[in-house]
Amino acid sequence: MPLSSVPIIDLAPYFEGSAAGKQAVAKAVDQACRDIGFLVITHHQVPEELVERVSRLSRAFFDLPLAEKRKADRPRPDQVRGYSAVAEESLSYSLEEAAPGDLKESFSIGPLDVPATAYYRGPEAGPHFAPNVWPTTIPCFREAYAEYFAAMSDLARTLMRLFALGLDLPETYFDSRIDRHISMFRTLCYPHQQAAALPGQLRAGAHTDYGSLTIVRPDDAPGGLQVRNADGEWVDVPKVPGSFVVNIGDLMMQWTNDRWVSTLHRVVNPPADAGCDTRRQSLVFFHQPNYDTLIECLPGCATPGTPPRHAPITSGDHLRSKFVKQTTFGGTQTGVRVA
Repeated sequence: MPLSSVPIIDLAPYFEGSAAGKQAVAKAVDQACRDIGFLVITHHQVPEELVERVSRLSRAFFDLPLAEKRKADRPRPDQVRGYSAVAEESLSYSLEEAAPGDLKESFSIGPLDVPATAYYRGPEAGPHFAPNVWPTTIPCFREAYAEYFAAMSDLARTLMRLFALGLDLPETYFDSRIDRHISMFRTLCYPHQQAAALPGQLRAGAHTDYGSLTIVRPDDAPGGLQVRNADGEWVDVPKVPGSFVVNIGDLMMQWTNDRWVSTLHRVVNPPADAGCDTRRQSLVFFHQPNYDTLIECLPGCATPGTPPRHAPITSGDHLRSKFVKQTTFGGTQTGVRVA
C-alpha cells in the first residue's frame, strides 16, 4: 500500500555495513521517494552538539538589528549568499504561482575553500562558487557554518549512495557527479507573528525543492512543515528528537524519469491563539550535483511504456533558473535588494 504519511527510517543498518542492512534501508528509502518524496532519518551520525551550536549562533545572528544584518545582504538575485529579509522571497513563484512574500528571513552560504582553478572560477561556473558573505560581530560563526556544511555534504553523499542502491545502481554511482557539488546551506528564521498574515501569505508558500535532496533540522515551534500526499491531503511531518527531515527535489524526480516524486510542501503559520512565542528556526541544506552534471534519465528508469520524459539539462542551469524566479517574484517585482 502506498505511503500517505512521512515514514521514519533508521540509517543504522546502512552504517553497520552489511549488504543485507544496506539493501533494507535502500528499499525503505525507495518506497518513501516513490510514494511521498519525504522521509525522516535517525542514527545519521551527525553530532548533536554541532547542530545545537549552529542553531545557537544562527539565533544570535537573527537577533541582531536589521541594519547590522543588512551588512551581510545577498549581493545579487542569482547568488545564494548572505542575508535575505522577511518577505524578500516568495517560493510560490518558483512554480510560477503568485503569492505575497514569505514570512521568513534567511542567511545562506555555499561551498567554502573554493580552489582558484578554471572549473570553479571560469565563466561556466557562473555564480555557483561565488564568495560567501559573513557577519562580523558573532565569534565562531563562520567556523561553525563551515563545519556544518561539511557534515551535511558527508550525509548527502551517504543518502545519494542509498538512492543509488534503491534505484538498482552501483552504490557509488553518483559519487563522481557530486564531488564538486554546488549545494547551499540556509538557516531560516520565521519571526514571531504578532499581526495577521496577508491573504495567501505563509511562512513558506507551497513549493517543491529544486535539487537532488534537502536535509532539514526544524525546531518544534508552532507553525510547521506540511507535505501534500498523493491523496491531496496536507499532512504534518513527524517530529522526532535528533532526527533530520529529508526530501527529494525536482532535479531528482527528473533524473529518475518521475519514478520518484518531488512533493509539494509548505511551512504554515502558527495558530492565532498559540499563546506563546511562535518564532521558528530551521537549518536547511539544499544538495545540488556538480554544475556540469547532465541530468538525463538514469539507467533502468525508462521502459518501453515510460520513455524519457524530460529534456536533458545541466544541474547548474536547472538551479539558477529556479532560484531567480523565487528571489525576483517571477521577474514581475523588484522585491530583492541588489548590491
